[in-house]
Amino acid sequence: MEIIIRKAEEKDSEKIWTLMEQLAVFEKYIDSFAITPEIVKESGFRKIPPDFYCIVADDNDKIAGMLLYYFLPYTAQNRPAIYMKELYVDENYRGQKIGEQLMNALKIEAEQNNCNQIKWTDAPWNKAGQKFYERLGATENNEWLNYEWKI
Repeated sequence: MEIIIRKAEEKDSEKIWTLMEQLAVFEKYIDSFAITPEIVKESGFRKIPPDFYCIVADDNDKIAGMLLYYFLPYTAQNRPAIYMKELYVDENYRGQKIGEQLMNALKIEAEQNNCNQIKWTDAPWNKAGQKFYERLGATENNEWLNYEWKI
């Protein structure tokens, strides 16, 4: 098995959607999950600019993991940032450092786009995820609180 980390292509839309659905189950929001394969295709690959970008871990045309992100073009430092929206590795592929490879690819993407940081949130109950991010050298940001305004 040789995993190739690459930017997603439109032909990956259905497989990306499958992982998004699995993530929704894992993170306990499947009841409100409203994404379809067609939405993935339109929003990520046909819309200009796209609503999101995606890096995948490809195992001989099977998508073993995905990382969705988008750019925050304007920050106080006058440099863009990347916001990582979703990182998910199929449970059959866990323990093979695929998540780390996806994060390293995102770091390269950030450097190539002159970004000064990568931001994301994690569920407080996801202790394995928190350990993973800390192992990579990420630090928790306690300076800001997250708010939502549902409309």
